[in-house]
Amino acid sequence: MTAPVLCLASASPRRRELLAQIGVPHLVLAADVDEARLDGEAPAHYAARVALAKAEAAWRAPAARQGLPVLAADTTVALGNEVLGKPATLEEGVGMLLALAGRTHEVVTAIALLSGELTAPAVRQRTVRSEVRFRAIARAEAERYWHTGEPRDKAGGYAIQGLAAVFVAALSGSYSGVMGLPLFETAALLAEAGVPAWAGPAA
Repeated sequence: MTAPVLCLASASPRRRELLAQIGVPHLVLAADVDEARLDGEAPAHYAARVALAKAEAAWRAPAARQGLPVLAADTTVALGNEVLGKPATLEEGVGMLLALAGRTHEVVTAIALLSGELTAPAVRQRTVRSEVRFRAIARAEAERYWHTGEPRDKAGGYAIQGLAAVFVAALSGSYSGVMGLPLFETAALLAEAGVPAWAGPAA
């Protein structure tokens, strides 16, 4: 087994899969932080703040992260200045999907990477914006999608890489960013910190 070169401050299976896709062996240290949005906070600022908070929380556990650099990310789905979180009920999930139907929304994924000295780490951040346009969606279809179980733990109530692909009429930006970890920007950030892609098996 290839030794990890990175600590991922996220329990998201999608982010794990995306890191594996570019051959970055890693360990997982999920960070428990307050993800409440501040009053009037812009979606991009919100995502960047939460991503950094996750990275800092994991960084403060050097033994658990085995002294490795820490990568964290946060993804926000925004319709104008409204942030759509993770739906907990059918009505929330269907409501989100119908609000997005026939319109273009923004998906913001912020990444934060901490590396170096324990007491004064180097902080690197990127924020990636993508635009996604949905086709028209009928309520009955939105309800069927909810009952697949897929929307329940997804920001905005959908997974672009899953069954919701049938709703996507157009995408401008980063497909992997909409999934939760923009790989081009992540690889660039890791390279700046001396963490290579292709450091291990890609699967």
